[in-house]
Amino acid sequence: MRAMRAEGFSGYKDLKLVDIPKPAVSDGRVLARITAAGVTPLEHTILSGGYPRAKAPLVLGGEGAGVVEEGGGTAFPAGSRVMFTGPYGVSENGAYSEWLAVRKENLCLIPDNISDLSAAGVPVAYLTAQMTLSLAGFAKGKTVLAPAIGGSVGNAVTQLARARGAKHAISTTTNHAKAQQARSLGFDEVIDLSEEKLSDGVRRITGGYGADIVIDAIGGEILSEALGTLAMGGSLTTLGYSAGRKATIDVTDLIWKRANMKSFSLFAQPAEVWITAWKVIFPLLQSGAVKPIVAKTFPLAQAADALRYLIESRPFGRVVLTI
Repeated sequence: MRAMRAEGFSGYKDLKLVDIPKPAVSDGRVLARITAAGVTPLEHTILSGGYPRAKAPLVLGGEGAGVVEEGGGTAFPAGSRVMFTGPYGVSENGAYSEWLAVRKENLCLIPDNISDLSAAGVPVAYLTAQMTLSLAGFAKGKTVLAPAIGGSVGNAVTQLARARGAKHAISTTTNHAKAQQARSLGFDEVIDLSEEKLSDGVRRITGGYGADIVIDAIGGEILSEALGTLAMGGSLTTLGYSAGRKATIDVTDLIWKRANMKSFSLFAQPAEVWITAWKVIFPLLQSGAVKPIVAKTFPLAQAADALRYLIESRPFGRVVLTI
């Protein structure tokens, strides 16, 4: 079968189209014919040598969508359309391939109204969004800030919070054109950081109240600024570092507001948390209350170009490989 495999971790040039054996079905695994694979910043980190757990040669791709061929039992009968994420593309071969043997517990059926292309970019972002909101104590009427609209987590948190009854679902961008695009897509509480400070924007939107929950997927300077927007008793969750691994914080933003700050890792969450999260996400996808956004697709053989586009162009929405 065809696959895009990292032969080393020295950059885009190491990602090669190869022919490797089709995986076999084994206990607890479901053989899926992959139709689409989500492209994420993690693949760029791995390909750049920044993720020590990964070992070359390695087929990349941590999430995707496909059709069950065998091994799915009654839960996922042959022909079922499924989406998935897991350790694929990190500790074992991943979704940049024509077939993959996926652990049954990592699968979720795709709602009929969602295409495979859209579904391929759902698992990581929407599971992360739902789990972090839940762990932060989200409830109807809360105010949520998720910086970086257009990014996968920024989009997913904002959509889920709004669909589940947030009083305010706020995001940000440093790009005026992206702010306008966000508003045209229905994200009506986006702070344009080229025109307004984050703290001023949150104060304006909330009438001075602040954010009950901040889900920060980018790190760097934005983390410290977002911490300052917390309301009394608020919570900030940090889970990414595309804008920088280091941040300087004002500890009084935590102490005086009796706030808290925590980290999050999707793949450290227990199975029951995944099950609960999917039970929330699936009906919202099914009803159209949340709508995955795909920015651009690339064929499998152009995976390096897809990664470069994701990292360098910072598109609004997901980048997806068609297989």
